[in-house]
Amino acid sequence: MQIKLYWTEENTKELLTKVNLSLDELWLSSFIQVETTYDSKLKDELNITKEPALIVEEEAIDFKDTIFEWIVPEDEELKAMFISIIWWWESGWCGSTEADWSCWTGCSC
Repeated sequence: MQIKLYWTEENTKELLTKVNLSLDELWLSSFIQVETTYDSKLKDELNITKEPALIVEEEAIDFKDTIFEWIVPEDEELKAMFISIIWWWESGWCGSTEADWSCWTGCSC
């Protein structure tokens, strides 16, 4: 899974910082990749009209969508979004190399 942050303005680095901190706090930094992009093709593909934009992409299920556009969400909103995405994506799977990970997927611990 990837998080892509689209922007061209310098003052939107706050979103990158918040995303990285949220992923760190949820222990998802090694699982979810974060990158910044200025790709105009991606902007056109997702009809991004305002910056910054937070995009979630999962190649395994051919999913790509803009989640937030033109705002920098609060930390708790970002964390809730990441948890809900991981919960949905992992809901049918109960195995992991992390001892506690199965508890996050809805499987019995």
